[in-house]
Amino acid sequence: MTTAPVVDATERRKAQPEFDAEPQGTAEKVLVAVFTGVPFLALFAAVPMLWGTFIGWTDVVLTAVFYVLSAGGITVGYHRYFTHGSFRANRGLKIFLAVAGSLAMEGPVITWVADHRRHHKHSDMELDPHSPWRFGSDWKALTKGLAWAHYGWLFDGNRTNKRRYTPDLLKDRDIATLHRWFPGLVAVTLILPGILGGLITMSWMGALTAFFWAGLVRVTLVHHVTWSINSICHTFGAEHFEARDKSRNVWWLAIPSLGESWHNLHHSDPTCARHGVLKGQIDISARIIWAFEKLGWATNVRWPNAERLAAKRLTGQVGAETAAAAAPGGEKAA
Repeated sequence: MTTAPVVDATERRKAQPEFDAEPQGTAEKVLVAVFTGVPFLALFAAVPMLWGTFIGWTDVVLTAVFYVLSAGGITVGYHRYFTHGSFRANRGLKIFLAVAGSLAMEGPVITWVADHRRHHKHSDMELDPHSPWRFGSDWKALTKGLAWAHYGWLFDGNRTNKRRYTPDLLKDRDIATLHRWFPGLVAVTLILPGILGGLITMSWMGALTAFFWAGLVRVTLVHHVTWSINSICHTFGAEHFEARDKSRNVWWLAIPSLGESWHNLHHSDPTCARHGVLKGQIDISARIIWAFEKLGWATNVRWPNAERLAAKRLTGQVGAETAAAAAPGGEKAA
């Protein structure tokens, strides 16, 4: 069984700088622009194509499958497992989650985790890589900050120092290898939908439409849902639990984000495997973790604890409103 990826506290205390000595170069920024911009342009083209013959049920199914696979790879894998160690995974699940997260085209696993751990350490403060409050709190500054938190931060020249924030992952041979393989996995996430679409429909048109919908459009949908957690969920929404930042819960993002938009509880209790803990808060990622636990692939899952929730609840009204401090299937929390 692979242990949860918890950062080595001793190494974290070493005098490692926040940023790498080598900043992000122009070529890398161009690649970021291309691999985020081209799928976004496809989204504009998708609107008129919805009313034409350029979409079929094969495209719909493939888009849904690849969306859940790649978005779940981010929420369950990159985020709750690799960043926060919310559960332990066996080697097969660990590798699967790293591959699935890479299919979202949000960056190599170690880079993503390093950025997110830095975000939690400095949340909504100066060194937070993507805080919408970076430029101030008046409406002009916040408008600029929202744009920065959603997309602009991807072009920041400063690279998070992986030796400082991810020494555990750098030591993991499986993860270090998949980190290096990221360019190949980008090719897979764009090409594989087209191959499957072509084989299922036995047509070149089926390959083209599947590439468009389950490749390009799906990637940009995953991107903007993820980035909305950085921007919208640190600006608007409800606050139910104590947190040292401006994290909020945004209900209408719950399903597309697979439960990540219950962001206030997450920043209040970052290692908790379930973010939607109040009544009616759907958390698909927690259900997925629960399924992995039932299959024996995940252990030591940090399900919400009633006492811990009560201590952090702003209103103190934990009893009726808080979902039972249990795993999603009803089992008592660990």
